[in-house]
Amino acid sequence: MAQAVPAGQKWWSGGKSPFNVEYGKLMMWYFLMSDSFTFGAFLISYGSIRFATNGWPNPNEVFKAFPFMGDTNLPLVFVSLMTFILIMSSVTMVLAVAAGHNNDRKKVTFYMILTVIGGLMFLGCQAWEWWHLHSEGAWWGQNPFLNADGSKASTNFTNFFFTITGFHGFHVFSGVVINAIMLIKNLRGDFAKRGHYLMIEKAGLYWHFVDLVWVFVFTCFYLL
Repeated sequence: MAQAVPAGQKWWSGGKSPFNVEYGKLMMWYFLMSDSFTFGAFLISYGSIRFATNGWPNPNEVFKAFPFMGDTNLPLVFVSLMTFILIMSSVTMVLAVAAGHNNDRKKVTFYMILTVIGGLMFLGCQAWEWWHLHSEGAWWGQNPFLNADGSKASTNFTNFFFTITGFHGFHVFSGVVINAIMLIKNLRGDFAKRGHYLMIEKAGLYWHFVDLVWVFVFTCFYLL
């Protein structure tokens, strides 16, 4: 049973929300919820156009290149590597949060470094993929790929691809910046002085959200 708020004391005093959750963490959840609506609108729009169109490029033919190897007979290998990198960075973020709960500053630093590196590697992979597709003539308003049935494809595929993956890439970049800031603050000993690592946990919520969204983006563009 919730305790009554003493007279003259505000419910938000002490950094607690009325849901017995730390206020900053609650606001992060609100932000992620609103951001999920944006991604959901993008993906629903994509799905509506995708399944209302008779022809669509085959992802096995579009995404079959690998750095320094050109087109391979192993489609989706590169994007699978990208996905693995991002998922592993989520694992290292979990370990960083766990280390924060144990007030282990050194382990927090170690795992945050790995998380930032993972994010940068993913962004590098995405930059290469965009460069490769652009070199083949793909861009907003340009689609060089044929439909699976051999007919000429519309630009809906490339327009949606670059918009949604670009929007997600911006979130990954923002997450890398946030994690880098958290790493610097940890190196300075800011969290150790406070006696808690709540900021690491909040950054972790954002990073896990970015990873989860990629699962849906990966499914929609690369598998369907």
